[in-house]
Amino acid sequence: MAWMETEREAMVRTLHAADPHAPTLCDGWNVSRLLAHLIVREERPWAMAGDVVRRDKPGQEHSLDPLVAQAATETGYRQLVDRFADGSRGFSPMRWGGDTANLLEFFVHHEDIRRGTGHAEPRELPEGELRELRRRLPLMARLGYRRSPVGVVLQVPGGEQVTVRKGEPAVTITGPVTELALHAMGRRTAAQVRISGAPGCVARFEDYAGA
Repeated sequence: MAWMETEREAMVRTLHAADPHAPTLCDGWNVSRLLAHLIVREERPWAMAGDVVRRDKPGQEHSLDPLVAQAATETGYRQLVDRFADGSRGFSPMRWGGDTANLLEFFVHHEDIRRGTGHAEPRELPEGELRELRRRLPLMARLGYRRSPVGVVLQVPGGEQVTVRKGEPAVTITGPVTELALHAMGRRTAAQVRISGAPGCVARFEDYAGA
């Protein structure tokens, strides 16, 4: 089984136990709207383009509204969780991307749900899943930090360093792969990382990152 499906199964368990109205780490999204996003992303990703063109504000995306309305009842919400559990239906480019396109997306959105109320601790993931997250992390981090005013180096405790934004001076962000992934993908306040470097450099980075 691909690790993305392992993460999907774990997220489905979390979704079944979650309050659909609970906040997530995504601005403007509660659990039911994040679930709607996951389904639309898999089944009709082109529908989200209209949200971008209209510049819909977070929490007001037209493409998600019908599914959010369905999730207003307990039965409707459970049906949507089961629909996500079944995977993408029909024609979807997300099927082509498979594990590459979905593993980080699923992991980060799973943590969006778990940590939305501010009480969840990091999970212990299988070594194989951690390796796959580590393999995908540099590309996503380069995108995530592309506007950083300083260089950015990622470091796993006791492990190697990876430069994801060239520049001098630079900050070093240290933490487990899972926490580095969350920080790189914008979950700055929820990620349990340590940022080090010259004081002025760290201040510039934290001002940019909103840390």
